Amino acid sequence: MSDLKRVHTDHAPAAIGPYSQAIVVDGWVFCSGQIPLIPETGELVVGDVAAQTDRALTNLSQVLRAAGSSLQRVVKTTVFLADMADFAAMNEVYARHFGNHRPARATVQAGGLPKSCDVEIECVARLEG
Repeated sequence: MSDLKRVHTDHAPAAIGPYSQAIVVDGWVFCSGQIPLIPETGELVVGDVAAQTDRALTNLSQVLRAAGSSLQRVVKTTVFLADMADFAAMNEVYARHFGNHRPARATVQAGGLPKSCDVEIECVARLEG
């Protein structure tokens, strides 16, 4: 489909499988899940779920920027946690990144996440303008 635009930025981790960091279509940005990998090294962030959430959201922000959007244009997120006991710590960091913007969200406990990380976050956003 020629109307689908694949998004790639070196400021976020490269896809670790046969998928794109994001796809843009009809004014929408569909972002693949971001985990707390450091883009320059491909290594997982060392630290608790707060540190991992911060990195995952920074990665997501970079993908959105490359697509022509931002966290402030996010309509819906899905947060996957390895342990729902980490909800409060994740939520605190999430709130800092989104500020007063409050997109719709689902948070689920996953049976396992890539590279055994603690959090993965995906989103759907509108393009700027």
